[in-house]
Amino acid sequence: MRHFALALLTAATLAFSPAQAEDAAPFTSAKSVDLQLFLKPPPADDSVQTKAELGEVLTLQVTRTPEMEAKAKADAEENVWRFADVMGPAFKPEALPVFSAFFDRVVATEGAVVDPAKDSWKRPRPHQLSPLVKPVVKISNSGAYPSGHTTVGTLMGIVLSNMVPEKRVEIMNRAWFYGENRIIGGIHYRSDIEAGRIAGSVIAARIMEQQDFQTEFAAAKAELRKALGL
Repeated sequence: MRHFALALLTAATLAFSPAQAEDAAPFTSAKSVDLQLFLKPPPADDSVQTKAELGEVLTLQVTRTPEMEAKAKADAEENVWRFADVMGPAFKPEALPVFSAFFDRVVATEGAVVDPAKDSWKRPRPHQLSPLVKPVVKISNSGAYPSGHTTVGTLMGIVLSNMVPEKRVEIMNRAWFYGENRIIGGIHYRSDIEAGRIAGSVIAARIMEQQDFQTEFAAAKAELRKALGL
């Protein structure tokens, strides 16, 4: 029995290893959620709106504090553990293997839906449009619109707040700042963030209708609430 229990523990550890997280299957894709049907095209590069949004990025570049820069750099990471500051000390991967695997799929869903839209619109990033922009986060040259980080932050926030409605306000505030930090970091325009919030909401609404999502959501929710003592 002891050897059997050890084998189960080893299998569980392998099942939720970081390497496998990268291979998580998305809950849906752009074939089912075509963002070009939900979002208007991004502003043109030479439009008044883009020029104003570029001005916001440049203003933040000279007004952001070291603390703001540090938070923007930290939020460049795309995973649900960025919500730990509002979820408390029990919110950690080693305590939540089922929850962790579930959110690996949630994060993978963002890329599967958003990347095709980015590739289609190909909006230049602020630093690609103006040499004056100096991002403090990791440079990305993929399409700027919509913001993938904001999409996944909004999506994770909605799903997580449905698991812990007692913290809904704090969770959604955290999700909002997750998107804002992309502007502060100098890697996105305001309209990219706004589109990401719409995209995350649309994706959440769609996948919550699916049976596979509902089944895994229930198990992840139960594990999380038990870990949090709720």
